[in-house]
Amino acid sequence: MDEIDLNSGALAPVTQEMDLIALRVTGKIPDDLNGMLVRNGPNPLSGRFEGVGLDSWWPEAAMLHAITFDSGRVVGYRNRWLRTQRWARTYSPGNESSCLETNPNINVISHAGEIYALAEGGAPLTISATLDTLGGANQLAGFAAGMTGHPKFDHSTGELVTFRADWKQPYLRYGVIDNFGQLVVDTEIEMPSPSMMHDMAITETHSIFLDLNVGYDFSMLGRGHRLPLRWRDEHCARLGVIPRQGGDVRWFEISPCCILHVVNAFNEDEKTIVLDVVRYPWFMRMSSDGGSFDGNPAAVLWRYRIDVTSGTVHEAPACDYAMEFPRVNEKLTGRPYRYLYAVEQPTLVELRGIIRYDWHSGTIARYVVPPGDHNSEPVFVPRQGAETEDDGWLLCCVYRQLTDTSDVVVLDARNIASGPVATVHLPTRIPAGFHGAWLSS
Repeated sequence: MDEIDLNSGALAPVTQEMDLIALRVTGKIPDDLNGMLVRNGPNPLSGRFEGVGLDSWWPEAAMLHAITFDSGRVVGYRNRWLRTQRWARTYSPGNESSCLETNPNINVISHAGEIYALAEGGAPLTISATLDTLGGANQLAGFAAGMTGHPKFDHSTGELVTFRADWKQPYLRYGVIDNFGQLVVDTEIEMPSPSMMHDMAITETHSIFLDLNVGYDFSMLGRGHRLPLRWRDEHCARLGVIPRQGGDVRWFEISPCCILHVVNAFNEDEKTIVLDVVRYPWFMRMSSDGGSFDGNPAAVLWRYRIDVTSGTVHEAPACDYAMEFPRVNEKLTGRPYRYLYAVEQPTLVELRGIIRYDWHSGTIARYVVPPGDHNSEPVFVPRQGAETEDDGWLLCCVYRQLTDTSDVVVLDARNIASGPVATVHLPTRIPAGFHGAWLSS
């Protein structure tokens, strides 16, 4: 795995919590932006990373960042470490028992009237709109002890579809939580071995699991690695398709790969499921000496067509642009859609620029971010009264190397190449993290 200076530039952690108001704005904030953009990611409690690889970055303490908007103005910015046992050992010794032993640094969602910070398989935490840690996620029914950082919310039914992949039995558990927070599906899925499943997909009728080539190797811990995960040439990559409301899983073999993030999926017709992803040909592959990793390749947009009648899968790249952190208009999660938005990856060590891909025309539009800068995933916010899929705004955090601070840019999702309609200039940095969400007020 490539060596990276985690303590400089976009990745560098911040050292304190803060509340800021009276933020400088360039341009005009749209009047219909009412809510907050929340970002989640690793930020060591010491204010400094130890190590030089991604495996030293991923496991660090969860910190949330929020920028709040109201009727054409920016109300303020705040950041908070989540109050976990790890946090208490540093900042409140003796009070560890009042906190959960978890580290939900992956994502943020809202469901059944609550806001949750999500971990990579660990216990979620309930948070307030002011980023205070409220405790365990009791409203997530049987998945309060652990779940994926990427459940899927169906806006048509109000259901939250989720899973938990574990290194111990049961290796995979699948669930559906209704719009009242009640667990209506809870199924253990038989697996021959544990697999690193970071994301999933849904259609209107089915859910899709990704059993791919990155998996667990606990002997790595004895060789100084922080994460016991590596590429497995010998593993058979496959997609698992299960009816939304439970039933038998059908497995479909595919070419070896790693998929960290799903774009979307939908039923093309009665026999065909389309699954769109960002795909790596390999990832976390050990070098021949067994002590280090090969450099990871770039990921590209990839489409699978799963024929549930014949049991076959057709797969192919959609375009050759390197990208990551894809997002869509989430009202169309699990439904046919046209546009996706993602972070451009101009080199193997940069996440810089926004791509808009049009499936109908096969064309790409770009919002260009200068060399040296870095940006987060784009989060789509529908415009009030929107009548088309792309009628809305993209919110994105951009690290500026020149000032060592971050901006929050607001782009017109229909015309990202024209640049921001508004930019919020923060006097601090939002470190590069994982995922975020728009929480409407």
